[in-house]
Amino acid sequence: MKINKTIKFKPNPDLKLMDQVKEVLRYHHYAYRTEQTYCAWIVRYIKFHGSRKHPSSMGKKELDSFLSYLAVEEKVSASTQKQALNALVFLYKNVLDINIEGMIEPVRAKQRKHFPVVMTKSEIKKLFMHMSGTHLLMARLMYGSGLRLMECVRLRIQDIDFENKQIYVRAGKGNKDRITVLPISLKDELKIHVSRVKELHDEDLENGFGEVYLPGALGKKYPKAAKEFGWQYVFPSKKLSRDPYTDIVRRHHVMESGLQKAVKRAVINAKIYKKATCHTLRHSFATHMLENGVNIRVLQELMGHSDVKTTEIYTHVMQKDINSVKSPLD
Repeated sequence: MKINKTIKFKPNPDLKLMDQVKEVLRYHHYAYRTEQTYCAWIVRYIKFHGSRKHPSSMGKKELDSFLSYLAVEEKVSASTQKQALNALVFLYKNVLDINIEGMIEPVRAKQRKHFPVVMTKSEIKKLFMHMSGTHLLMARLMYGSGLRLMECVRLRIQDIDFENKQIYVRAGKGNKDRITVLPISLKDELKIHVSRVKELHDEDLENGFGEVYLPGALGKKYPKAAKEFGWQYVFPSKKLSRDPYTDIVRRHHVMESGLQKAVKRAVINAKIYKKATCHTLRHSFATHMLENGVNIRVLQELMGHSDVKTTEIYTHVMQKDINSVKSPLD
């Protein structure tokens, strides 16, 4: 019997629109954050038109006016406008089963080319001097391994290979896996941190908890895996929390906002007058690797870039010794 791959999942017609949206998003295994973002844009789109019309009765005119409003009045960036467009395309295509591709012609937000903000090695040292505890460990790991913020926050115990000095990044940006370096200077400190996490996990198990969120259907396929130490987060939350999907009480990872605030405070206290954020640590990792002579193709793999052109942007901000460059006339 052949399976018809063209059959689309249809939401329960008895549900309200936003419940239908959530049902389809979860069917397609979208991340919880993506679900929140898409729902927010869809609600904003409906409210923009006075909440009087159902999206199924609106079309090109309403879509164009909303997206143009974002660009002209709200002056949002091109990426923000694209995010709103993606949410609306999902709504019409996957929830309402209405094809709107090729019919949208909004005023486009201008896309500017920005060079990444990079800190020098001395600025990185100054930054770390004004941080402490787990936040310092996370910041050093992001800089030393080139991790994105959420890649660091979502790191699991089994993703750290101490023996081979490697970190496995699972389902990174674009849902891609990759391997990056584990700084030797962090090896012992991370081992001590992991041992503390093990004590916390053992305590949770004694109290009848100890489960962690597992991606996809792994929880059903391996029922006991959720309590295994290897699946626990490297940076767990201090408190147990209730899973918004299943209502199960689990220990999730730390909130990324805590690290973001810690880095922001450190930037101010270190008197670093740059628009530096957590992501600046990743940019600095890439730039300093190039300055140290690492091949750009190797760096591309460590960063998880699909195209080397994305990696090449760091060649524009790396420090260059102009005095060592010879003129062709010489």
